[in-house]
Amino acid sequence: MKLSAGNSRVKEARRLARRSVRSERGLFLADGPKAVEGALGAVLDSGESCVQEIFATESGAETYASVLVDHSVTLVEDRAMAALSDSVTAAGVVALCRFLDVPLTDITGPLVVICADVRDPGNAGTVIRCADAAGASGVILAGDSVDLYNPKTIRASVGSAFHLPIAIERDPLVAVEAAKAAGLTVLAADMGGTADLFTADVLLAEPTAWLLGNEAWGLPPDLAAQADEVVSIPIFGKAESLNLSTAAALCLYASAKAHHAD
Repeated sequence: MKLSAGNSRVKEARRLARRSVRSERGLFLADGPKAVEGALGAVLDSGESCVQEIFATESGAETYASVLVDHSVTLVEDRAMAALSDSVTAAGVVALCRFLDVPLTDITGPLVVICADVRDPGNAGTVIRCADAAGASGVILAGDSVDLYNPKTIRASVGSAFHLPIAIERDPLVAVEAAKAAGLTVLAADMGGTADLFTADVLLAEPTAWLLGNEAWGLPPDLAAQADEVVSIPIFGKAESLNLSTAAALCLYASAKAHHAD
């Protein structure tokens, strides 16, 4: 039997499109095969699986059989999947997942990213993906950053949101202080930095927390002042600046290179 778009379980899952409902229930939707695969591999501190239920169309279950093997699947009609999916064209598989963010104190070195007031879900998800690829040990979404569980954030992370610890902290200054308390050197990425990313190998070799600011206005001066060092990325052409996620990738890989120099 396939669940229709009018089924109560589908309707309840669809309500998770609203942040308030996600927060109240501690649940979110992971849309698409990469997100579902990542979710299926994630285990919470409680020992529970991150995934509570998997919804799939008949064709989705067949197409992604290798991802869903050994897992129970709830079949739904195409219209029900369209209601559950945040994508323009639904891939055919969505997982109902439990929240998986960790306490701030769980985020330790040697390489951490602090996103301060990063509002765009695509940027946030891409930063998480870059952090995962560079071997970072955790990500902190601080201040007025986008909701980790926004479907676009999860999708943009391409499964990486399930691979490394992510903490949520309302106050960016608290996040910075926690990083310092964990023995990390806090490096603020900012165009006005006195240190040059290309010549800072000694600095980058230390256990590091990269502090990244808002896409439009960067880091507030008072927050940047709390960093141990402000680092700039050289621009050799006529571009005014770099996209946040591009800058994050450069900073993270510069640190990864320095950490793996031996």
